[in-house]
Amino acid sequence: MSKIKIFALGGLNENSKNMYVVEINEDIYVFEAGLKYADEKFLGVDYIIPDYTYIKNNIKRVKGIFISHAHQEQIGALKNILEEMPSIKVFATKFTLDFIKSNLNEVGVIANNLVEISPHKKINFGDISVFPISLTHSLPDNVGYVINTEDGAIVYTGNFVFDPTMRDSFKTDIGKLAYVGKQGVLCLMAESLYADKKGYTSPNHRIANVIKETLIRNENRIIFNIFSNNVCRIQELFDEVSKTHRKLIIMGKTLQSMIKYLLDNNYIFIDREQIGDLSNLDDRDAVILTSSDNERPFSNLERILNGYDKYIKIKNTDTVFFLDSITDSVEKIAVRIMDSISRLGAEVVTLPRNSITYHASSEDLMLMLDLINPKYYFPITGEYRHQVANADVASKIGMPKENILLKLNGDVITFENGNLIDNFEHIEVGDIMIDGTSSEDIGALVLKDREMLSDNGIVVVCATLDKKTKEVLAGPTILTRGFVYVKDSADLIKEIERISLEKIIENTSNNYVEYNKIKNAIREDVGKYLYLETECKPMIITVIQEV
Repeated sequence: MSKIKIFALGGLNENSKNMYVVEINEDIYVFEAGLKYADEKFLGVDYIIPDYTYIKNNIKRVKGIFISHAHQEQIGALKNILEEMPSIKVFATKFTLDFIKSNLNEVGVIANNLVEISPHKKINFGDISVFPISLTHSLPDNVGYVINTEDGAIVYTGNFVFDPTMRDSFKTDIGKLAYVGKQGVLCLMAESLYADKKGYTSPNHRIANVIKETLIRNENRIIFNIFSNNVCRIQELFDEVSKTHRKLIIMGKTLQSMIKYLLDNNYIFIDREQIGDLSNLDDRDAVILTSSDNERPFSNLERILNGYDKYIKIKNTDTVFFLDSITDSVEKIAVRIMDSISRLGAEVVTLPRNSITYHASSEDLMLMLDLINPKYYFPITGEYRHQVANADVASKIGMPKENILLKLNGDVITFENGNLIDNFEHIEVGDIMIDGTSSEDIGALVLKDREMLSDNGIVVVCATLDKKTKEVLAGPTILTRGFVYVKDSADLIKEIERISLEKIIENTSNNYVEYNKIKNAIREDVGKYLYLETECKPMIITVIQEV
């Protein structure tokens, strides 16, 4: 018999940054390694990944990282993890692995153990085996995983929907799911993002009619923006454009490379003669596809709106169509972008509110629960309200509430000999904030400094002393940025100069300068003065040099 631990390093009480750990005796299996795009409160931060210290500290026990599909919420942290631990094994299907390799090549990260797997072919690890099962999502080759243990299976679904129209590499193998359920499942881990939505996701995720109506209604140029690598949405667009005589122009090297790969490997289909180039950009009836993949949400549109794109500018006759649903996490940014587009006179089209993407709604979850028939149920992926809604779904079909496990990141679920042991164990978890190309966490202190600078600005006190006599030769000179307008604050600046000079003289004696005391004294006394005068607390930096 075995001891099993299940917990999340990321992905609970949030819509991304997925990373789930299943520990069976001494072996560790990691599922997903995703990122979360930073919102506006994370000043200057590009994206956030889970703190993977637990994996690093137990690297000898880690059998591998198993990826379900190629969205950044699942693979975005791999480049940081593999840069530090290049020998860790990563298991993924062909499309997913090719996409991972492309991402790693872009940033020059070397990975020594990328393992291509196939759906429905078992991967053995001694007494434990991992079995990938095809599930439907917006990308091809999406899989869930079944971890077979002597106490029953652990099933991780990743993202999925039940859509009977899907074929080939997009198709769900319902027969395999039912077979797994009949073998005995200890715990099912299923996503929660749309658990509060009634019915099945299909056919509400299809948008062909909206695209068709937009193409018919607008004779002028249409710019379609897609936020994620949503291959199914791209195919829907291609299908409708194929029924017109419009030229399709694909913007951006990343998107162009991805679509070429998809066409070459028969994941999507369109007559290549209908794909235009930059010479067609200003055609009156051009259809333009653009994407922000691997960047901040809508950064491509921001670049166009700010005039930084050398190929395209939005005209007042254009229509801009957001091909993806606007989620809570990007709503503020999206509204600001839409407002800027509208000011230029262009039309903005968004999807209807009932339009959703390829995630399981309540009926999808009920069907999955019915097929898998688990003893315990662990709702994952989504804000806590979504996890609660997922738990309610399980309750509706008769699962005992004590067998539904609602947890937060770091909370450990423990099974011994197939029985739940609630010992309240908790693993230390956190966020790593990535800024630019640096793979190092910028840290909470840096973020706090940025917040202080953005709120209150900076005051720099500069002075020059004689190297021998320690007399003040020049200054103190006061520089400010983001604090006050200097020309209108002459008296304030003079008082800062006076206080600073006083503190320099006080802490200079017998040809010796107490630099630390000077800096601390200026920071304290000038800070108090400025707060009394302005009720602001700017960052105060003192620079003293000797000549």
